[in-house]
Amino acid sequence: MPDFDFVVIGGGSGGVASARRAGGYGAKVAIVEDDRLGGTCVNRGCIPKKLYSYAAHFRDEVADAAGYGFSVGEVGFDWATLVANKETELTRLNGIYQRLLEGSGVEIVRGRGHIADPRTVVVGGRRLSAKHILVATGGRPQKPAIPGIEHALVSDQIFDLPRLPGRIVVVGGGYIAVEFAGIFNGLGATTTLLYRGAMVLRGFDDDVRRHLTEEMTRKGVDIRTNTQVRAIRREGDGSLVVETGGGAIAAGVVLYATGRIPNTSGLGLAEAGVRLGDKGQVMVDHWSRSSVATIFAVGDCTDRVNLTPVAIHEGRALAETLFNDNPRPVDHRDIPTAVFSQPPIGTVGLTEAAARATHAVVDVYQATFTPLKQSISPRKERTLMKLVVDRRSDRVLGCHMVGADAAEIIQGFGVAIKCRATKAQFDATMAIHPTAAEEFVTMREPVKAPLAKAAE
Repeated sequence: MPDFDFVVIGGGSGGVASARRAGGYGAKVAIVEDDRLGGTCVNRGCIPKKLYSYAAHFRDEVADAAGYGFSVGEVGFDWATLVANKETELTRLNGIYQRLLEGSGVEIVRGRGHIADPRTVVVGGRRLSAKHILVATGGRPQKPAIPGIEHALVSDQIFDLPRLPGRIVVVGGGYIAVEFAGIFNGLGATTTLLYRGAMVLRGFDDDVRRHLTEEMTRKGVDIRTNTQVRAIRREGDGSLVVETGGGAIAAGVVLYATGRIPNTSGLGLAEAGVRLGDKGQVMVDHWSRSSVATIFAVGDCTDRVNLTPVAIHEGRALAETLFNDNPRPVDHRDIPTAVFSQPPIGTVGLTEAAARATHAVVDVYQATFTPLKQSISPRKERTLMKLVVDRRSDRVLGCHMVGADAAEIIQGFGVAIKCRATKAQFDATMAIHPTAAEEFVTMREPVKAPLAKAAE
């Protein structure tokens, strides 16, 4: 008889969610983790990044205060205080994760797991036999092989710098890159963002991408697109120089945020018969089952939709399927998401380009405005809101926003999009005034051609 009903490899968001849910249904569960509980999100991703994003916003809040009659003296920032307080919060969260697992009857096994066969996980010298094995090992940053790349940091390392750099170069154009560029610029570092593509945030709506670029540039981030890094070198004084086709850029720190890959190497997956993709991702069906019937995978190691709430949802759905006689495949359509850039982005559903590629006639409703808070502030940050609508069915296909509180606002509209709400239902919804969010239910006229763009 197996030692466990369920052995989970990886104590991040997806693994913990699945283990807890399974344990709550009476399954005998073990979770294997060789680092702090909570995975990337809690320790090196969502949580510390959002805390640092909050910190970066305070400079703007101080600037706004002047327009409201507050006299603010000299403002200082202490990097060490932020790092220390962040660490205190992460330690608290790690303790909560441990207590929640233990409260669900889950055994926490410390060490690195290795799959010996389809029903056995080895941790150190201990063999854990299981009816079902879940791989929830997440992803890890990757860096390109260019001269001097050893001088560059990745996002895992950036939160604990000994001091705030005076100058930072961020390489990449995805959400991690634009978030950290905004953070360090907001905290006072001279910030340059280098991206080899034509516009940051590939895959997001083009108007969102353009608007964010304009606002980040207005805030002082030097964004250089169509730029390829050739090499990084360290000078005699310890500073760094980034060599590009357009010249050299001095930096105190270089952060590479050019993508992540599934963290699956060394787990014994291929040897156990598990089919892997070209990035090392575990190939799974809509039940999160791999090519081996007893081995499942959720979260970033599957490279489906690499977001923490998605990993949690996948993990819980699997526990429901295996241990609660409640089969639950995961619907990966219309997932709300946010980029905690400066200003932030919230989005759900199709981009305009994707909608035009899949629907015969699309209407676009769009508004760009200065929100009320900025009207008497010396700082003039602009907000963008956009709806993408299928003209034939009147269904709202996409909802996009760049501006303060975008993530908080889009969460609610995510429910509407999931419920297949129509533009008429948006129009019939009373506005909350005065708010920025009311714009989503008060836009009446679609953008007229030729401003409505065809898919690229």
